[in-house]
Amino acid sequence: MVAAQEPDTARSWRPVIIPYLTNITQATAPFLTTFVLVHLAAPVMANVGGSSMSSQVMLLGREYYQTSFGERYLLLTPLIAHIGSATLKRIISPRPPRAWTSSLTITGYTLAFLALPMHFLTHRWIPADPSPPIHAFGPAELDYEFVKFGLSMLPLRSWVGYGLLATFAVTHLVEGVSILQRTNGMKGITRRARRTVAAAVLLPVLSGIVVLAREPLLVFGPLAERYRAVYDHVPPFKL
Repeated sequence: MVAAQEPDTARSWRPVIIPYLTNITQATAPFLTTFVLVHLAAPVMANVGGSSMSSQVMLLGREYYQTSFGERYLLLTPLIAHIGSATLKRIISPRPPRAWTSSLTITGYTLAFLALPMHFLTHRWIPADPSPPIHAFGPAELDYEFVKFGLSMLPLRSWVGYGLLATFAVTHLVEGVSILQRTNGMKGITRRARRTVAAAVLLPVLSGIVVLAREPLLVFGPLAERYRAVYDHVPPFKL
């Protein structure tokens, strides 16, 4: 009797949990979308005012997410909840919500487990190391000259890293918005329209990186050595 009830029990709790997981995934999406758009705004502004304006926009954006409250509750908590709920939903659902080969799935898991951790290590975790020769960068020291340094010293690897990060983030965002539209009873945009929107967002981001790469590098002496030390601690970027 007990063995016969186990499948029924499993079938009974899954339909209860899955809607909650869906709600968590969707409720955390706006926080992550805001973070992505704030991040993308900085390279876009390089088209207008070069690395100086990009750095100014980046510093303003840090007021949103790089505080004790913002980073913990507006970024890391929504990010963990988003990834965790989407993954758990895929595990317990009788049928996967979408194929592993879908654009949303590929971009989401590549961002979660490869691109974002690598970006966090390079731009946040390792630069915060207080030991020499890095000496814990302050916010004003870690501006877009750091990005230009990577583009100058490691052009191929930096272009691949920034290009894939931006492409996957924008694609995931656009695909996610379309799913939210359908979930809330609206008509989702077509695949061609999604690609057009993604391309329209990506073009100024990538052209901004081109502008940054063409600017003269204004980093010398001890600061250049500290930048070099950061990249030396990230295996794909080791000089």
